[in-house]
Amino acid sequence: METNRTALEYVTAEKKIHSLLGLSQRGGHIASGEFMTEKAVKDGRAFLCIVAEDASDNTKKMFKNMCDYYNVPFCCFSDKDTLGRCIGKEFRASLAVLDAGMAKAVAKHFATLGITVRG
Repeated sequence: METNRTALEYVTAEKKIHSLLGLSQRGGHIASGEFMTEKAVKDGRAFLCIVAEDASDNTKKMFKNMCDYYNVPFCCFSDKDTLGRCIGKEFRASLAVLDAGMAKAVAKHFATLGITVRG
């Protein structure tokens, strides 16, 4: 019974993250794609940076180092196709959440999944 409950919580938290990211996109609070995400982080507009787990090691390292330098929370989550689909786009390797409240809500659900948000 406990295993089913944990699996259900995991799937629910994952769906909530996807929903929150889609809501943020519709509200204009997402910068997606490598160039726009990098620009948002460097301009100080990003409150959370998410990179797909199947992105290249070079991309992950670049964003991790950049987020450490600019003091922006960073994590790896999902895959390129799913990240893109949840914001209504093609595949996306990276995105930045530009709203503090939405970033906090997404980070809370990451904690439920056991994903560490660095920064």
